[in-house]
Amino acid sequence: MKTYPAIALLELNSIADGIYTGDAMLKQSPVAMLKAGTISHGKYLVLVGGSVAATDEAYQRGLSASAESRLDSLMLPDIHPEVYAAMLEEKQPMKQEALGILETLSVASIINSADAMKKGADISIGEMRLGDNFAGKGYLLFDGNIEDVEIAMEIASSTATDCRCRIIPNLTDGMREHVNGALRFSQSVLQFLPDGE
Repeated sequence: MKTYPAIALLELNSIADGIYTGDAMLKQSPVAMLKAGTISHGKYLVLVGGSVAATDEAYQRGLSASAESRLDSLMLPDIHPEVYAAMLEEKQPMKQEALGILETLSVASIINSADAMKKGADISIGEMRLGDNFAGKGYLLFDGNIEDVEIAMEIASSTATDCRCRIIPNLTDGMREHVNGALRFSQSVLQFLPDGE
């Protein structure tokens, strides 16, 4: 997976406008189409990456092309590599002292918050979900020592106005196994107590 220094994301409420916007962005500037497509609630995402100048040029074109149907947008000129990997669905096991859970109403907001949190606190990102099968929302699971997770949550609260945050110190083994597996109920692994109760 090639990592680009800059990314831009547009979140739209129209599939037709989303495809039109993505095409306009690619015609405007030499950027890579990282991902594009529908997510829950009829939203459409366009995610591009490239040099800072090329990505900003494509982003500006995307803003004008999507004006009436744009729900949210994001331009990050220096995205953190761990956020980039998580955004493209790379998952890491959660092993540290405290678990942080961040949920936002918009996909752009979760990426922006994750980048700010990673740059401002010593945390590890476990998983990021961008709208699919999740009512169009975004969520982030991350861990670290309790102090750094608390700092990250303060950062999240200042960067995302539409967020819900939870910190869980000393996560139980059963819940740790769950969050390191699949959060979807239908894909969750059946667990039994070791003593048989």
